[in-house]
Formats: sequence, C-alpha cells, structure tokens
Amino acid sequence: MFTIGQISRRTGVKVPTIRYYEQMGLIEAPERSEGNQRRYSKNELDQLGFIKHARDLGISIDAIRDLIRLNAHPETPCAEADKIANEHLASVRQRIAQLQRLESELSRIASGCKAGTVKDCYVIRALSDHSLCEDEH
Repeated sequence: MFTIGQISRRTGVKVPTIRYYEQMGLIEAPERSEGNQRRYSKNELDQLGFIKHARDLGISIDAIRDLIRLNAHPETPCAEADKIANEHLASVRQRIAQLQRLESELSRIASGCKAGTVKDCYVIRALSDHSLCEDEH
C-alpha cells in the first residue's frame, strides 16, 4: 500500500491532481488507514500511471474516462480505443499544421522589419493591420 505522497512521487502526479482524479472518478477512492490517511494499491498506482501518460499525450479527461471504461472489459474489441486514438491524432495534426502556419507568418513578419524605429516598424504595422498577413492563421 502507498500513501498519497508515495504515489505522487512514483508517478510524477501532484497530490492535488490525484485528489482531482479521484473526484472525477478516474481512480477509485482509496482505502483509508485508521488515521484516515489514503492508502493506494498497486492497481491505483498503475491506473494513475496510465492517466498521466495519456494526459502527457494530450488526451482529454473524457477520452481517458472512456479508455478506462474500455480497459475494464479486456475481452471487448479495441475498435473504440483505436477510434479515440485516431481522433486525437487528427486533432494533433491539425494543431501542428496551424502552428506551422503561425511559424511561417511570424517568421515573415519578423524578417520583414528593417526599420530603425518603432514608428516605421513592420512588426507593429503587421500586428495592427491583419490584411498585411499572407496567410490566414
């Protein structure tokens, strides 16, 4: 059995976040000691590691809840888990494309400024006048 501090150190999840996950129903409320201290089992430790890894990958709490529900039924087909992963992947790719457009536009704006003073600064003008942008970002 592990205390909340021990499980926090082992997983890298902060204590308030562990309590939040308990409130959200992502991990079971642990047993309590005679002194009312939370006592976590290896199962909760593993579950918290799963949640942390999923959150590190940017997976939403709702999707994690669905994945946990699926994991509780190992005999079911994994099509729904695949769907969740593929939807998240599509979202990540969309954000990457948007960030690449932002990078390109910011690079163009920053390299376009040859003024010596703010009065003539292209960066300031471009930020003030969206029509100077080459791409919709």
